[in-house]
Amino acid sequence: MPSRMNLHLVSDATGETLNSIARATVSQFEHASILYHRWSLIRTRFQLHRVLEGIEAEPGPVLSTLVETGLRAELETFCERLGLPVVNVLDPVMSMFQEQFGEKAAARPGRQYVLDADYFRRIDAMHYVLAHDDGQAQAGIAAADVVLVGVSRSSKTPTSFYLANRGIKAANIPLVPGLPAPPGLDNPRCPVIGLTIEAQALIEIRRHRLRMIGTGTTHQDSGEYVDLDAVKAELLWARRLCVKRGWPVIDVTRRSIEETAATMLQLMEAWHERRRKAAEAAAGSPAPPP
Repeated sequence: MPSRMNLHLVSDATGETLNSIARATVSQFEHASILYHRWSLIRTRFQLHRVLEGIEAEPGPVLSTLVETGLRAELETFCERLGLPVVNVLDPVMSMFQEQFGEKAAARPGRQYVLDADYFRRIDAMHYVLAHDDGQAQAGIAAADVVLVGVSRSSKTPTSFYLANRGIKAANIPLVPGLPAPPGLDNPRCPVIGLTIEAQALIEIRRHRLRMIGTGTTHQDSGEYVDLDAVKAELLWARRLCVKRGWPVIDVTRRSIEETAATMLQLMEAWHERRRKAAEAAAGSPAPPP
């Protein structure tokens, strides 16, 4: 096995699909050393020829999402001549859908990126997160799809932005000992979810933050913010508050942002299901799903 392998990702769109597939697959190989070559927005023969030159200069397997038949054929013929494998990753799913729908795929690049209602919903969610980050604009919490709470540096902001890219309006509010929770959380109209993290991991994140902003990093310089006993007490207080309020808590210590968001989506779905059943019971008849 080569010590390092070139991997070419050839896309007629942004390349995010290929990036995700490659990252998920390569993560299963502990000793893999991959040099990625990313080729995005490849929609003309001129652009493709630049890709072919790059593949010839640094040979390696090719993953592709090209849908235009002429470009696909040229890429496959070129790779075959060099003895390089090429996989069009959309083919199995595309074939299944064609069979199910009884319709041939349009084979037009970039069709997933259109200015439709879903696109503008994501933009609106992004604006919402910017306006309601770190406890800002608390009067607008009523419009949130979910509220994230947790102590400082518990990954509330990056998780909120990830959710916004899914079209979800996420407000995030810091929990600070000695300060009351915002009044908007007394009777929330959406799920409230707490984020927690192990004390030592939180201290390392906070110390890194202090270094980034040029503040001292010792206990004497930064006080209780990175003191182990103080941080443990802060986390315990925040968890107890969440339990008292009936808010579910996610431990993000060993979770990626994607994993945290996936768990959060499950909790949101469960919250809405409980509300639906409660409405059914109150009305004495089945309520329509949200």
